[in-house]
This record gives sequence, structure tokens and C-alpha cells, in this order.
Amino acid sequence: MKKRLNDTEKTSCRIRSHVVDMSYRSKTAEIGSALCISDILTVLYFNILNINPKKPKDEKRDYFVLSKGHGAAALYATLAERGFFPTNKLEKYRVNDGIFHGHPSRGSAPGIEVSTGSLGHGLSIGTGIALTLKKENPKVRVFVLVGDGECNEGSIWEATMFASTHKLNNLVAVIDDNGFQGFGKTREIHKMNLEQKFKSFGWKVLKTDGHNHSQLKKTLTEARNQSKPTVVIAKTIAGKGIPHIEHTLLAHYYVVDEKTHKNHYAK
Repeated sequence: MKKRLNDTEKTSCRIRSHVVDMSYRSKTAEIGSALCISDILTVLYFNILNINPKKPKDEKRDYFVLSKGHGAAALYATLAERGFFPTNKLEKYRVNDGIFHGHPSRGSAPGIEVSTGSLGHGLSIGTGIALTLKKENPKVRVFVLVGDGECNEGSIWEATMFASTHKLNNLVAVIDDNGFQGFGKTREIHKMNLEQKFKSFGWKVLKTDGHNHSQLKKTLTEARNQSKPTVVIAKTIAGKGIPHIEHTLLAHYYVVDEKTHKNHYAK
């Protein structure tokens, strides 16, 4: 199921609306981290990943790992829009009898491959999956979405080195480069040139606008057809879609109030 670009843009708007609803109903934060990856997830799930919602355990399926687990609301909304489960299930997000937690939990719903949330480990898990698949089913691809602040974790670079050593051309890391992490601006907390760093480890490096669906589709398609592990550095906007929290640290901690909820649907 591949959508035209204008259709994926409409889908990403619905996904953001779901995320806003989920934050408003549950009165929980981390919405900024979910909003900024909605376009990336939409293009991945509707144009790039080889998946079938009716066969979520198909041995020939591509794998997706959300390493930055705090963006889980966007993943749940994307899976619902893709048909893995009804959208009304999203009402069970972060409530006492809910099935959707603040971080993805494997087995809680179809399409959730890996439990994540402890930052820095998703790429290692994805690397292990890719190593096995390279031997058993080399056509399958593994995509791992990583936060820019998460790249401060040493385990990210252990996985990066391992993937390069074993020539895991079936592995694609996507960096959500929104410029913020938990306590400030990413590059003020730890200066790092991600492009140079990944190149030094022998990875193919691609860059894209994380909100431009045409660019995302082109770049992610290119990424899955390389001779070495590949990283896509996607420039994004924290809190994308809620103007007064865009490009701010507040986006990470913001809880949608009634006024913001109403204004979002008035657009």
C-alpha cells in the first residue's frame, strides 16, 4: 500500500491530531517528541516499509524500531492509521486500564516489534536483528529511529561500529535531528557533528528535511538500497504543528490544554 505524496501529508496531519488528542485525554507530556517524527513515520509506513497489517508477523516483513521510545504516541497513531488496529484503541493511551504505555511495549499491540524507552539501546537491538536477517533473509530491511540527543549514549556508537564491521547494508538508522534533548539544546550539551561521526565509522550518510514528504520518500528509498549501513539525518522541528511550542525545550514537557486542543481542530 503506497500512498501519493498529497495523501501521506493528509495522513500525517491525522496522526498529529491523534497525538494531540492522546496528550489531552491522558494529561501527559512528551508530545513534542511525537509531533516531530510524524512525517517520518508516515512516509516510512505508507511508502517505504514492506509490511502487511493483516500479517504483522510475516517473515518477509521489514522491521521498525523506535529507539527514542518517548515518541511512542506517534508510533501508535501511525500503526492505527496503517490498519494494524482501530483508531479508537488510541483512547487506551496512558490510562489505568490502557494497552498503550508511555514507551512501546512489545506484544501490547500488533506492529510493535521491540520494547524501548531506555535511550541508546534501540540501535543495538536493530543491529542484532539486521545481523540475523542478513544471513536468513537479506532482502528484509531494518529501520531504527533515533533521537539526536540519544546519540550522546555510548551504546549508539558501539552498535554503529558493529554494524560497519559486519557490513549490515540491511540496516538504516534515521536520526530525528530536532535540536533538543531533555535539558536543553543538543549541541550545547554535547557538541557533535553527526555526519562526520557516522562517516568515520564507515556508514553511508544521507540528509533530508524531516517534514518534506517528497524528500523523505526519495532519501529513505535511497537508504534501503546501499552497500553499507546507512544513516539518514532528518532535520525536524520539536513540537511540529503546535506553533507556540515549536523549536522550544517546552515541547518535550508540554501537556495539551483545552485551548490548544480546540485551536488545533479550528485550523
